[in-house]
Amino acid sequence: MEIEIATIGGYEEVGRQMTAVRAGDNVVIFDMGLNLSKVLIHDNVETERMHSLDLIDMGAIPDDRVMSDIEGDVQAIVPTHGHLDHIGAISKLAHRYDAPIVATPFTIELVKQQIESEEKFGVQNDLIKMEAGSMRDIGDECELEFVNVTHSIIDAINPVLHTPEGSVVYGLDKRMDHNPVLGDPIDMDRFREISREGEGVLCYIEDCTNASKKGKTPSETVAREQLRDVMYSLEDYDGGIVATTFSSHIARVTSLVEFAKDIGRQPVLLGRSMEKYSGTAERLGFAEFPDDLGMYGHRKSVDRTFKRIMEEGKEDYLPIVTGHQGEPRAMLTRMARGETPYELDEGDKVIFSARVIPEPTNEGQRYQAETLLGMQGARIYDDIHVSGHLNQEGHYQMLDALQPKNLIPAHQDMKGFAPYVDLARNQGYEIGRDLHITENGNTIQLTE
Repeated sequence: MEIEIATIGGYEEVGRQMTAVRAGDNVVIFDMGLNLSKVLIHDNVETERMHSLDLIDMGAIPDDRVMSDIEGDVQAIVPTHGHLDHIGAISKLAHRYDAPIVATPFTIELVKQQIESEEKFGVQNDLIKMEAGSMRDIGDECELEFVNVTHSIIDAINPVLHTPEGSVVYGLDKRMDHNPVLGDPIDMDRFREISREGEGVLCYIEDCTNASKKGKTPSETVAREQLRDVMYSLEDYDGGIVATTFSSHIARVTSLVEFAKDIGRQPVLLGRSMEKYSGTAERLGFAEFPDDLGMYGHRKSVDRTFKRIMEEGKEDYLPIVTGHQGEPRAMLTRMARGETPYELDEGDKVIFSARVIPEPTNEGQRYQAETLLGMQGARIYDDIHVSGHLNQEGHYQMLDALQPKNLIPAHQDMKGFAPYVDLARNQGYEIGRDLHITENGNTIQLTE
């Protein structure tokens, strides 16, 4: 059976992930993501109102025109998890393919919300929920499997396409967390089993984000304890405390809510994405929040909440807000610019339970936000966080578990690939033979 891989997006940058795998006449697309930095660099861009071709020209979504050269029928579109760099282009591109969107329940719900907010295209693809540990037929000879992994969002999986020539494992995004705060640990036993079944692992496509970092990525429990330490140290502080983190990081949000209660403050979630992700997680039963937890996304509701906090006393509340990357329209950035009723005073604390995504636009915006916060007298607690991606030891463990015949680095640019290439070469892989360095728009023929 011919096995061909089209590397469509995410092979020259971090973002706009999209990969297609053809096994004989059947094609599976993994991810359709957005490169958010290409959107944020423009003022007041509303992607839901834009045409896909304009977004492709901006470099914001994958240029999927290479799919016209792939001989076969798309059987499934499979996003690995709910981050926008993996699902953000579905509402722009999925309608071109007569195929269902297959994902875990939380991811499917986020995809559904993306589609509902789309104003340019009508996306009629069926939405099919598939749990981690499940399989689905792809044509007559192949199967799609979801293997549970741990990441900085709940309900993440690595999909595996089982073919007669061996398995193709799409390894974006994960960390080796055996003791997560929410959800099940990464299923390393299943990865090891896959390497021993049939023809083994024909190809492993791997996220290279942290390939330059030594050691093991810490568990989310480490970030939780760091956060607990910081929050408890502020128990006697009688001024304002504000926290920000990734809206999609439900485990981190639940920790912030819990520790706010522990130190006698009322947590409140503010910002559209904060309301969306946490509200969805609670509704689907992935997280439990106190009955009195307020979640407000609409601008007027947020400002009313800020007014109430100022009237009743900042010392009694913990606003948990959007804006950890300094995004121009996010809540924390508006607070830093003095555009909300919440007044920051000298000595007030701002907790960043997130790291800057290493990309110039984000780094510049975060620097500006922190500078503005500092000018208002805020004191910043930085980098209370652990990554959602594998460090070097995690990569070594995955290669040892899977024993793949071919490797394709992804989720980076050429500079970002270099540490992973060195790591793979140390394990006996060779560029041009079984280690395939590629770019957006290329195809790689694995078997003929």
